[in-house]
Amino acid sequence: MTQFRPCIDLHQGRVKQIVGGTLADADNSAVENHVADHPPTWFAKKYAGDKLTGGHVIKLGPGNDEAATAALAAYPGGLQIGGGITSSNAKHWLDAGASHVIVTSWLFDQAGQILEDRLAQLVTAIGKSRIVIDLSCRRTSDDDKHPTWHVASDRWQTITSLEITQSNLNWLSEFADEFLIHAADVEGLCGGVDQQLVAELGKWGGLPMTYAGGVAAMEDVQFIDQASQSKLDVTVGSALDLFGGQGIRYDELVDWNRETNRS
Repeated sequence: MTQFRPCIDLHQGRVKQIVGGTLADADNSAVENHVADHPPTWFAKKYAGDKLTGGHVIKLGPGNDEAATAALAAYPGGLQIGGGITSSNAKHWLDAGASHVIVTSWLFDQAGQILEDRLAQLVTAIGKSRIVIDLSCRRTSDDDKHPTWHVASDRWQTITSLEITQSNLNWLSEFADEFLIHAADVEGLCGGVDQQLVAELGKWGGLPMTYAGGVAAMEDVQFIDQASQSKLDVTVGSALDLFGGQGIRYDELVDWNRETNRS
């Protein structure tokens, strides 16, 4: 069954919820939905106490290393880490307590072409079982009958040449343990999920995958579970009461996980 996976998004050292695609080079450019009063360690300890696994800490730009390190130390082995990950620093973050590293932009050149040799470097450095490839994407076709999505790198500003297809998922699965996929066009808007993307991902069912983007209510979580044939897990951000949202209660999702684990 679809599981809820928690998140800790870090921007300028604080836990925030940001509208996807508004992060540019200037740190003050992001549209912020919520800035938490609690430090990242508070969230990490809460997730640990509620036995939520497979969540992720994402460093959105510079100035987040100290906060990320503290979060990982508060829940060792319970959280993945993403943001600026390379083959050179991946082991450092695993040693700091991350269960996996999440990698995206480092895998692409400036023209948006994927660098297969870097995939191999990362596997050599830490092993396939500790790698999550972030395939966060944007819709690149207006044809609703034949939609396409391409991976977006560099804070979702650069559309790469890598299309989300079953053949590409098969190929990339040789280098990873999981995939993380934000629908960047709807991320942070609380306007509903990209239903076509969810359905397409659900047709694959190779590695574990976590979907994020647009979840506004429990009905969206139920849709993801049904439309993906329970093959996708889900992250909820701006709609969650834990982050100032009004669409979904955190306790509902904790209960959802408990119920699905029993079934």
